[in-house]
Amino acid sequence: MRIDIPEGKDAIEYVWGEMVPGIGIAASNFSLAVYANTTLGLREFEAARLRIAQINGCVFCLDWRTERDGQKVEEGFADAVTNWRTTDAFDDRTRLAAEYAERYALDHHGLDDEFWTRMTAHYSQLEIVELSMSIGSWLAFGRLNHVLGLDTMCVLPSGSSPSAKRADAP
Repeated sequence: MRIDIPEGKDAIEYVWGEMVPGIGIAASNFSLAVYANTTLGLREFEAARLRIAQINGCVFCLDWRTERDGQKVEEGFADAVTNWRTTDAFDDRTRLAAEYAERYALDHHGLDDEFWTRMTAHYSQLEIVELSMSIGSWLAFGRLNHVLGLDTMCVLPSGSSPSAKRADAP
């Protein structure tokens, strides 16, 4: 941990909510909005999210599985994401989501016309913008948590995704 957390305080709540409430709370709301308002299919969403988690090395993000209506991706999905180029477990949209996440994080200047031709053949402009914002959120916040050492302090919620948690909030 690279940030001193007062005894008895939850690391994430302290850093994101108390240390910089004007920024952290807004960032947290953006992060929650990605889950609560997505129109993307679960497999595409998780392929992009997990690829960013793998690149960032965020322990919490690597362990997390998004749940929708009681459904999660299958066991072994993360391994398929690692091997997105060659896996037979993905359709074109899911493979493109993993590819886009990787290139967005590691080579955004290399997103050429050939890539965009393939992307627009499988995703609408609305979906591309949504996926881009989601990837940006995961890249920034997963990396932030990893760099500050917060990713090992996160505790997975008991069986609920951020969208389910938000829907249950008053």
